[in-house]
Amino acid sequence: MTPRRNGFLPMSSRPPISALPSRTWRLLAAPALAVLLLGGCAGIGTRTSTQPTVVGSPQMVEASELARSGTVLTGQARIDNERRIHQLLAQLDDDSLAREAASLPPGDPLYNYMGQALLERGLPLPRPFDHTAWTFDANNRPPAESDGYRPPVKLAILLPLSGQMAVAASPVRDGFMAGYYGERRRRPEVNFYDTAGTTAGTLSAYDRAVTEGNDFVVGPLERNAVDALFARNSMPVSLLALNSGTQAPPPGNASFALAPEDEGIAAAEYLLARSVQRVLVVSGSDDSQRRAVDAFRTRLTERGATVTDVVGEGVADLGPFAAREGGVDAVFLAVRGSSARELTPKLALAGLGGVPRVATSQITSGTGDPEKDRALDGIAFPTEAWTSGSITGLPSASYAATLLPTARGAAARLFAFGYDAWLLSAYMERLVKNVDGSIQGATGTLRVDGFGNVQRTPAWASFISGVVMPLPGGGDRR
Repeated sequence: MTPRRNGFLPMSSRPPISALPSRTWRLLAAPALAVLLLGGCAGIGTRTSTQPTVVGSPQMVEASELARSGTVLTGQARIDNERRIHQLLAQLDDDSLAREAASLPPGDPLYNYMGQALLERGLPLPRPFDHTAWTFDANNRPPAESDGYRPPVKLAILLPLSGQMAVAASPVRDGFMAGYYGERRRRPEVNFYDTAGTTAGTLSAYDRAVTEGNDFVVGPLERNAVDALFARNSMPVSLLALNSGTQAPPPGNASFALAPEDEGIAAAEYLLARSVQRVLVVSGSDDSQRRAVDAFRTRLTERGATVTDVVGEGVADLGPFAAREGGVDAVFLAVRGSSARELTPKLALAGLGGVPRVATSQITSGTGDPEKDRALDGIAFPTEAWTSGSITGLPSASYAATLLPTARGAAARLFAFGYDAWLLSAYMERLVKNVDGSIQGATGTLRVDGFGNVQRTPAWASFISGVVMPLPGGGDRR
């Protein structure tokens, strides 16, 4: 018999996950995941109305008209329409946005846009979002617990258990099952469906999951597959996609992603909360860095601030960019740690060493030597709540890494993502029916907006004496 250590099969002795039936995998993984856990923990109703919107400001008048006309738009026309609505609402200050949102009647198509803007600014909703089509009562699902816990009865997970994406799927799978085994209350029957990393495989897996009586679906992981599913519009079983694409979730479905755009938006909100108006951006050239910068610039511009320049990470002299008319209030770094270390003395020479400096989470890539990383001291960046602090129901990230290879290094982020997918599946009803619905997940505070997008408020950290440390209060103004 193959020897075990701490309840785990040696990696060299394990069969590939694609060869394991779902029940067999659960029997093998349960003891290992149980070692990690003590327990788990962690929300918007349907309203209709034909009343006209009561509006006052010119921004509200135009936004209201666009929201009503946008209900029949598709494709690029819908994207452009929504972008204009966001631009208009960004012109309202916090008090005006909250007041105007509260004045809208139930069912007004503008309310979900305004609620989304409120959440992004960390402001409370005046009432739940206007949601429809969720299937929480399928399979005679028992009533919710007092904390809102109401998991499915039979849950399907669509992941690429074979093919090139299987490596990325492993930490997501293990994080999900860590949350599952850490919950002592009623748990759903879980069934895994291999998408093989293809769109055709995903569509087939979803159809099988529906036919076999699952009342909730989690996955897929690939953007193209998410788009293909959402393009169907009508989906008989509610789904929590583990990525976002160009298609919005159909009513009764949700999308959860660790997208570069989210970090760009978070960084913009972080600086806007500190009254920053003029920001110099230094960026690398890979796709995720460009996406983060584009989202950062868009959000900053919408809120009346300015990106003074976007310069490459190899820039030799930042002086001319710091000397722009009007000056520079802050710096946004979309670069990895090694590049950031080379940039910090250049920022100091340009007189920008004392302004707020914010980065994406990529700044931790290539770090780990406190002596070298002292150069990064004072740079704030979004991070996972689990890796920078503690989460009820999970051991520390450092301890989990000693037990599970899929919780180590860069995989830890996907492990936390998988854990949060479990929480979302178990608390989705609370998230979509309550005005203050939120859960504290491993990746941050999670909410669901009026369009089915899971919004994540990350924790914030910084380098102190070359070591990553959480910022007090998460670095958040709220």
